[in-house]
Amino acid sequence: YVLHTIEADGEKVFVEQSNTEEPLTYLAGAGMMIPKFEAELQGLQSGDKKSFVISPEEGYGARVEEAVAQLPLDMFKESGVPPIGALLPLTDDAGNQFRATVVEVTDEAIIADLNPPMAGKTLNFDVEILNVRPATEEELSHGHAHGVDGTESH
Repeated sequence: YVLHTIEADGEKVFVEQSNTEEPLTYLAGAGMMIPKFEAELQGLQSGDKKSFVISPEEGYGARVEEAVAQLPLDMFKESGVPPIGALLPLTDDAGNQFRATVVEVTDEAIIADLNPPMAGKTLNFDVEILNVRPATEEELSHGHAHGVDGTESH
């Protein structure tokens, strides 16, 4: 399982925690996790525990204040105007998917922060390895883990 906190104004702030009933499961080497996170877990076995820190440079990078977009209200005709703080799934011109955070709603547009939510944050992890297993053929072909036992849940 993983306990994940961030540094905010010198204080640790709780972000998320997985548990033994619903652990974080990932396919190592598939590019789904921060490279530094995977590097810290490399070689650990079931039962191992580790705490580590990932700097902004090793994680999601520094915040870029100019990374904002004005999205026309027409984009939200079907879904409705999102509230401030909502995460919007977007795709860039190269087909890369990312999330933007709504920071303002005006009569003409939705103003979205394009920085990853954890950009500029120091990440603290306390990890316990519950299980390490070989990936199934299906997981390898799909490029992601299918759960604790390797079967995809629907």
